[in-house]
Order: sequence, then structure tokens, then C-alpha cells
Amino acid sequence: MAARPPLVALKDVRLQDGPRPLFDGVDMAMEPRSRAALVGRNGAGKSTLMKVVMGLIEPDSGDRSVQAGTRFAYVPQEPVITGETLADYAASGEAERWTAESWLETFGLNPAKSTQGLSGGEIRRAALAKAFAEEPDLLLLDEPTNHLDILAIELLENELIQARFALLVVSHDRAFLNRVTDTVHWLEGRKVRTLNKGFVEFDDWAAKVMDEEAESLRRLTKRIEAETYTFYRSITAQRTRNEGRARALQQMRLDRAERVKDLPRELNLGVDSGAVSGKLVADIKSVSKAFGDRTIFRNLTTRIIRGDRLAIVGPNGAGKTTLVKVLLGELAPDEGTVRMGANLEPLYLDQSREGLKSDMTLWDALTPGGGDSILVRGRSMHVAAYAKDFLFQEAQLKQPISTLSGGERNRLLLARALAQPANLLILDEPTNDLDMDTLEKLEELLESYDGTLILVSHDRDFVDRLATSTIALNGRGDVVETPGGWQDFLRQNPGFLAPPPTHAEAAPSGARRVEKAEPSDRAPKKQAKLSYKDARRLEEVEKLMETLPVEIARQDAVLADPDLYARDPAAFDRAMKAAEKARAELEAAELDWLELEEKKAALAS
Repeated sequence: MAARPPLVALKDVRLQDGPRPLFDGVDMAMEPRSRAALVGRNGAGKSTLMKVVMGLIEPDSGDRSVQAGTRFAYVPQEPVITGETLADYAASGEAERWTAESWLETFGLNPAKSTQGLSGGEIRRAALAKAFAEEPDLLLLDEPTNHLDILAIELLENELIQARFALLVVSHDRAFLNRVTDTVHWLEGRKVRTLNKGFVEFDDWAAKVMDEEAESLRRLTKRIEAETYTFYRSITAQRTRNEGRARALQQMRLDRAERVKDLPRELNLGVDSGAVSGKLVADIKSVSKAFGDRTIFRNLTTRIIRGDRLAIVGPNGAGKTTLVKVLLGELAPDEGTVRMGANLEPLYLDQSREGLKSDMTLWDALTPGGGDSILVRGRSMHVAAYAKDFLFQEAQLKQPISTLSGGERNRLLLARALAQPANLLILDEPTNDLDMDTLEKLEELLESYDGTLILVSHDRDFVDRLATSTIALNGRGDVVETPGGWQDFLRQNPGFLAPPPTHAEAAPSGARRVEKAEPSDRAPKKQAKLSYKDARRLEEVEKLMETLPVEIARQDAVLADPDLYARDPAAFDRAMKAAEKARAELEAAELDWLELEEKKAALAS
């Protein structure tokens, strides 16, 4: 049986963007019912290439052929929702209204809901519902998992796997791509390479391709070296002035220069964990929080120790941000207690991008106080040099932020945040819009970070790679903590995030609750509380944990006097020793406190 012709095919497509071409001979085809990923670095032109595929952008040269009657649907990175209601919006294209309403309900939205004041997740789900309702032959999705919670992502995955249309998707979400794709188009070096396998095979294939490219460049460099030596040292070449040989040598040099230009630049991420925090970062006991009649979480008990990597997961609106604020002591709980550790230097990276105004320049964003330098982890650095570490060109420094792609704006947020020292990092959806290479660099940075990390994320692969424990909220007040990442949480808490059962799914009316029988021969009553000695020691260390940070701050204030050492070396030495002694005592007190608290919890269980 002959293969069906592609829905869309690009042949030798070229597109200029400034002084250098964005695409230089792109060949690409979308087969019927294929599910293809389009991957590449931020700024490589993935979103632009999708628009070329759709016919929204005309290439400078090359051919675009489309099978007659092919219907397209497209969900951009930042959809704009119009109309009075979601149903009006979803039916504003080629979809029947009843179909549009059905898909809105599938994605958990009320068709009668106003289009005003929607959350990021609601905007994304509405745009997806509209696209599915239009029943396209080819659906193009640009970062579709941004702002979606894990349940919505899994719903989208299932719908895409069952769909009869072809798919072209740009996404940074590895778990999503692993599940839904059977083809990968890799935009690298202004061309597209195609792997006729799913994304799960991409890393090994891409590494092999890059190794072959590096070997080819090495061989070209050796040829240039040998030809240069022969050309300038050969008596025959000097006498005859072989112009053809000179042109060939020049062409090889130009070819090498172009290939070097296309080599991917390395992102230079760094983070300073600042002063060492106390062993205890936060101790949370029986904490509950509610807003009105709605309980966010109840009876949460956990402890965060220096070096922990805590992930917080759950549906949108479940209260993840509220939980972070309670854990950090910024929001008082309704019940329970929160004890914060000593010497904490927290840094919160909020992915809402509220600190970035569209009309400010990249230079303004990096130097809010003005000038041409930025203090990077304690040392002054020129803004252009620091921006280069995050792959920004000098020409971009004076451009408004509105011209940056979503991934570039997130790199800018990382650049601003990581300039400051912090021994406690709180990252809220840090993976949105970032390309695979930037994600890998960020993962490497966080793996080697010796401070404490709190990570709020819907990226399952990212959580699995980094988290040492995971706290999940289901939006109904329940909260559970599991050692490990996302997969560990799923295995140990099946159904925790599932919607509550309906009345029809509840236990049959004739079902009877069976009480556990009391054993007839009761075991001897075990110790249920700390010994007198341990209880006294626990009281002592709790007092020390309150007083020692005050003493440390007092001695640090003395040492902050820049003239103290010259004026009174003995006083400087006394303050230094007193501060070191207090820090050592605080560390010992925290260790004792942790041991006694664990013993107390074990006795009570």
C-alpha cells in the first residue's frame, strides 16, 4: 500500500531574520496522524517555523506544499481569549457550538463562564478546547503544558493519544513528549533533522549526531591546517600562484567559520548559597489553613532540614503558593506552629513575571538601580558580560522585553534571581518556556546547590530528577508527604489526586463498616512519651534555639564595624570567637532537637 502524501511539506525553506538567516534550507514534512515534537534551543525559531508550516509567515525562498482541504488549528504560547463567554470563544472558529461546549466541559470549564479574569490555566484549557472542537487535520501546539496542572496535562496526553489528527508540538516537558510523540523534528544550526521515533529516543540520537558533527568539524580543521601549510610552503604553489587552490582554501575557512558560528553557546549558570543556614530550616507541627469555608490543608506536620529538596505538587488552585508562604513563616497558620531556622537567606523566583514590564529593556531589568554594572554574588560585573552568560546578545540589551520569547524572559528572570546569594531557593514553575538545554543546565545547577530547595512544579520529569521528598495537595484539604519524586508519590498514594467519587461510586447502601477487633491478649503498654531527662533537654535546646540566633546577630553587628580591628584588635578577636562559639552551640542544639523530636514522634506513633 502506497504511503499517503504529507499534509504539509517544506522544501529548502529559507527565512532571513536580521543579518543572518533564521532558517537555511529547512526540509520537513507532517504525515497524516503523526504526532511530532519540534525541539530546539530558545531563539532557534521554533514558533516561527510553526507559523511557516501553517502559512502564517511566508518564507523568503523554498517551497511549502499543502494537501488540498487540510484544516489547521493552532494554540500559541500566549492565547488571547475573546468573546463574552467561553462558549462564544470556543465556537468563534469553525466548530459547532455544541461541539465547542462539549470540549470545554472535557477540559473542566463551564461554557457559560465569562472570558474576563481567567487564570493562566483556564486560558490554556479554553484555547485547547477551541482547537480540539475545530476537528483539524493538523493541530499545532506551542508549549501547551504551560500553566496546566498535572491532572490537566495527563488529560491532554490521553486526548492527543486517542485523536485522529496529526500533531506538531513545541514543549519542554519531557514526560509529556515521551508519552505522546512518535517523531521528532530537531531545529539546530538553522536546519531541521528528523528522527522517525518518539522523543524517548531523542537524547541518545542527538548525542550521536553532535559527536558526528564535532568529528566532521575536527577533520575540516585538520584539512585547512594541512592545505594552509602546503599552500604557503610549496615552491610550486608560490611560483604558479594557483588561484583556484587559494579560492578553495578560502572557501574551507568560510565554511568552518559558519559552522563554528552555529555551534550552540553554553549557558553559564551559577548560584551562591551564601552563609550556611542552621541545620533546621523549618519545623511545621499540626498546621492547618483555611480561607472562609474552604480548607486548604489540615494537620500538616513536616520538617525541612538544610540541603533538602522539597517538591510541592497538586492541581491548580489547591493552595501550593499558600503552603509555601506558611512554610516560610510569611503567612500565619490557623492552627499549629511553624518554627523557622537560623541564618536563612531566602530567594523566591516567581514565574508570574510580574517584575518584568513589557516596555522596560533587558538592561533596565538587570540594573534596576541604574548604571552599567550588576553585583553578581558579591562581585561587580558589567551588565553586558553577565547577560552574555545567559545567552543574550549585546544588541538585545536595549530592546524592550516585549520582543523576547517566553524562554528568553524566563532566562532573564533566572539571571536576576541568581545574581543574589541565597541559602534557601524557592522556585515557582521554573521550567515554563525553557528549552531542553537550559533545563539540563538548571538541573545540574540545582543538583550541585548546597542550600535548601523548595520547588513548585507541574513538570513531572523535573520533579523526579531533583526532589528528595514531595508534598501533594489535592484541593480538598488533604495533604501528604512522600520520600522521593513524582513517580514515588504516585506509587505510594494511588488515587490521592483523583476527583472525589460521586454518590454512584460510593459504597453500596448495604455495606457495613467493619471495626477492627481488639486483641484479647493486650501487649504490655509501651512508653508513650520522652523520659524526664530527654524532656528537660528538649526544653533547654528549644530555649537555646531562640537565644543563640540573637547572640549571633549581636556579635555580627559588632564585627560589621569596618574600623574595629584597627581600633581594638582584642575586641575584634573576642567578637569573632563569641560568634563562632554561638554558631557551634546552635548547630549542636539543632542536632539534639532533631534527634529528640524524632524520638518523641516515634514514641507517640
